[in-house]
Amino acid sequence: MAKYAFFLGCIAPLRYPGIEKSTREVCKALGVELVDLKDASCCPAPGVIRAFNKKTWLAAAARNLALAEKEGLEIVTICNGCYGSLFDAAYELAHEPELLEEVNKILAEIGMHYNGTTKVHHFAEVLHREVGVEKIKEKVTNPLSYQVAAFYGCHFLKPSNIKNIDDPEDPSILDELIEATGAKSMPRKQKVLCCGAGGGLKAAFGDVAKKFTETNLENMKESGAQYIIDVCPFCHLQFDGVQKELGYNIPVLHLSQLIGLSMGMTAEDLALSAHITPVTL
Repeated sequence: MAKYAFFLGCIAPLRYPGIEKSTREVCKALGVELVDLKDASCCPAPGVIRAFNKKTWLAAAARNLALAEKEGLEIVTICNGCYGSLFDAAYELAHEPELLEEVNKILAEIGMHYNGTTKVHHFAEVLHREVGVEKIKEKVTNPLSYQVAAFYGCHFLKPSNIKNIDDPEDPSILDELIEATGAKSMPRKQKVLCCGAGGGLKAAFGDVAKKFTETNLENMKESGAQYIIDVCPFCHLQFDGVQKELGYNIPVLHLSQLIGLSMGMTAEDLALSAHITPVTL
């Protein structure tokens, strides 16, 4: 059985408990053991803290990486932002000894040390590589017939030269995982366009962020998608939270929730009542 330290991040447990629950249930059914990463903090957000002070960002990320390292586990996360932050920090600290030494001087002030060995994975990557599409198909008890829009987000695939998960301009990994449930991933324009919320854009230039979101929603509507399937709670929050004022009503599900539905989980199990855009199944 694959075993990982489970990094929850901030948004899923605080805003969308169904994402957390479905991830735990889906992983359990597929033979992936999740170990809670006790005392973990914010990843921290790559588009904000890193922009102001890179060393502070690295030290905060290294603290989380050190917690997993202490348990001898690699990290899995369900959020693109957390994945981007922790993966990038782990990569830099593993390849730059002098930088690791500087960060450890900061960690020493709180009695911690990081050796630079922790590897970081995304939930979707683990499902595709470790579990495999065929095993997911075997576990489906409630085949789905939805037409959906697969939303990759920014930090899942990029920087592609060090993540090497899929083609960053024409990816298929998420589409394959979606279609393992019986749902159909609909082709559309600008498939890898940003949701609009990342990099502090949502906080600093909300109207600009909404224009990105609106463009995505229009493309999704034109494709015939009935649901949006994402792999990031922050993208999830953006699509779920601004649709009403933009005049759209396309329910949003995290990949774990979609797979959970195909395995027989109910709307109550998935806490779909917590979603702002109503989800009707």
